[in-house]
Amino acid sequence: MRLASINTPSGLRLHVRGRSGYVDVAEATGQDGYVTLQGLLNAGPAGLEAARSAAAGEGREYAEQDFGPSVPTPRVIHCLGLNYADHVAEGGRDLPSFPNVFMRSPETVTGPFADLVVPALTDGYDYEGEVGIVIGAGGRYIPAEQAMAAIAGFTVLNDASARDWQRAASQWIPGKNFDGSMPIGPEVVTPDEVDILDTTLTTRLDGEIMQQARTSQMLIDIPSTVEFYSSFTTLPPGDVIATGTPGGVGYARKPPVWLEPGKTIEITVDGVGTIRNRVVAETGDHGRWRWHPPQGS
Repeated sequence: MRLASINTPSGLRLHVRGRSGYVDVAEATGQDGYVTLQGLLNAGPAGLEAARSAAAGEGREYAEQDFGPSVPTPRVIHCLGLNYADHVAEGGRDLPSFPNVFMRSPETVTGPFADLVVPALTDGYDYEGEVGIVIGAGGRYIPAEQAMAAIAGFTVLNDASARDWQRAASQWIPGKNFDGSMPIGPEVVTPDEVDILDTTLTTRLDGEIMQQARTSQMLIDIPSTVEFYSSFTTLPPGDVIATGTPGGVGYARKPPVWLEPGKTIEITVDGVGTIRNRVVAETGDHGRWRWHPPQGS
């Protein structure tokens, strides 16, 4: 099953891929609570079953620009860093002995085909193609062997990062939390639709492959990631976990390759989908703004 949040004349509404096109889930089921992904997931198995029933219908096709974020209003985005050995190596680090984590706010979310705005306050805006986990049943203390049952599905995301802000202090959070810096979508794809444990992730910048890896190369696989996070926090329906990026990021290249206005960044996870974002400059004059990372950050 493939779920998408689509902009319509009635606002952003949850749809499911039907026999043709996309079917409005709330309209097809008569359940107003299913107008959003969060409402559907909060309903548990009944909500997912309703969406499956709606998927048997005929829908309509939509243009890319109609697609909103696949998870429009996550409570939080949990992020796992340094989860591919080649990315660890390109940064000159040792393999981590314990997971590296940080968090993103809901304000960082943007659409899968929306413009990606380069913040005016950074001189090093980078891409990070990743698989996103969308929590379904969720819970606490979820063993890895039960993790797939706790997951609603998977999506594609770009953990776009202002590297100078990320490195200016000991915490990564500022560089990872500029508004609109995480395109996500275009669909939430249920676990039965894709072999997520061994599929290919590819990032292209203006058509050139910059990152490519198999998800089987993750240091902490997807079930173990859910197990780890549920060790210290309850994972409610609708939370997102970003599972880390492979090698090939812009800052590690010589010379560095940054996301600059006019470029297009595209990330594909085979079996899940593709997001594609035109890079644009932030508007407004922020040259006198007080806060800038030190040179060389």
